[in-house]
Amino acid sequence: MSALESVMEDDKTQKEFTALTPHQQIVFNWQFRWLNEQALKHQIEPSGDWWNIWLLLAGRGAGKTRAAAETLASWACEEAGTRWLVSAPTSGDLKSTCFEGDSGLLKVIPPLLVAKYNSSLHEITLVNGSLIKGIPASEPERFRGPQFHGGWLDELAAWEYLRESWDMIQFGIRLGTRTKLICSTTPKPKDVVLELIDREGDDVTITRASTYSNIKNLAPSFQKQILQYEGTNLGRQEIHAEIIDPEEGGIVKREWFKLWGAGKPFPKLEYILQSYDCATSDKTINDPTGCITFGVFKPLDGGMCVMILDCWQDHLQYPQLRPKVIDEFEVVYGEGKGKKRVDVILVEDKSAGISLIQDLQQASLPVIAYNPGRADKVQRLSIVANIIKAGRVYVPESSVKPGFVKDWAEGCVSQICSFPEGTVHDEFVDCISQGLRYLRDAGWISIDFPREDSVDEDDVLDADEYNQRVRSMTNPYSA
Repeated sequence: MSALESVMEDDKTQKEFTALTPHQQIVFNWQFRWLNEQALKHQIEPSGDWWNIWLLLAGRGAGKTRAAAETLASWACEEAGTRWLVSAPTSGDLKSTCFEGDSGLLKVIPPLLVAKYNSSLHEITLVNGSLIKGIPASEPERFRGPQFHGGWLDELAAWEYLRESWDMIQFGIRLGTRTKLICSTTPKPKDVVLELIDREGDDVTITRASTYSNIKNLAPSFQKQILQYEGTNLGRQEIHAEIIDPEEGGIVKREWFKLWGAGKPFPKLEYILQSYDCATSDKTINDPTGCITFGVFKPLDGGMCVMILDCWQDHLQYPQLRPKVIDEFEVVYGEGKGKKRVDVILVEDKSAGISLIQDLQQASLPVIAYNPGRADKVQRLSIVANIIKAGRVYVPESSVKPGFVKDWAEGCVSQICSFPEGTVHDEFVDCISQGLRYLRDAGWISIDFPREDSVDEDDVLDADEYNQRVRSMTNPYSA
């Protein structure tokens, strides 16, 4: 005998049940079976009315899709005339997973409660007048305008435009007296996910579950395939839903950067380069421009090295970018007789960088256009990673936190070491990739063919002579 049948044997319960409308009876039967016979502990909506966001962090196959579909559908069926948002990484994900999937909305909602389903618009209209509307996260602008009582955001960590979509959704979840949002995802260290975790206990409640939580309902073949990753970082993330430190999977490791001791006299700089990565669009506020200033120097032992002298990122519209770059060029680096100005400005030849290059050339500044060719960002960083690993890149040490970089450099180092998985923006990644690549190709840094001690000093150009030679050469980065 099922739990529902057992309950219905009670005369009082039967009378209360028969007093319900047909619609209410269907909802009662559906919800009772789900909550008492099918749902696992981690699949049940958290208790209390203090939270507005339910963050469901679960491994693959843990049943987060079913939990979210059941919960959202119950909200829509119990509250007549309400509007609910569903979003997923792509339009295909919306249809194949959230709406028509084996654990999707159309599978869990009793057919008699559905008045209409429009597959092309991703819309379910219920007989009580409630609407469940799907909008793909791949189209952030579509979140402008519609308003909802709450929603379900599936696989949040896999959204390509996570920040843009998330921000637009927050403006749209505004109906009713208490908004409710389900965020179901296999976790990755994305900024929005980390922010939600930090808000736990405030307006966010978190449920955590691993693949093992639902293992009995998974196909034996799936169990065999996914559990082979047990004990790996990928397994920690995909099976146990663990937030992995983004630097663990980075191409560049933090320990590869060398610290220039706090209080240690500044080295004599032979050459200074400023490397810029300009915003993809000067209309996109979430896309900053970044800059890293590199100083080349010769340590007491070993080959030539570089130090990160400064770095910054800012959301600048192009009219404000030009004077900012000119001001940065005027900065003098170093100490005492070793003070030195910038020798060359390197700017990626794309987007706002194109106009910047032209303006700086007209102002007679030493600017060089950098064209990365067909290499993607991962390839570009990989090309110069061995320079950092060889201990040729220094960062000033904090004077208040020994063993750590200075505060102004932390964001830069963190972004570079977290790339590609843990970063939202990658301007510092581009800056260091093109900066080190240029210095290597120009001969300032060589880890494969170190300079011999026997080289006559008369054969080595000083910085001014070298700079003149580079300017007279055909620019290899402009084609």
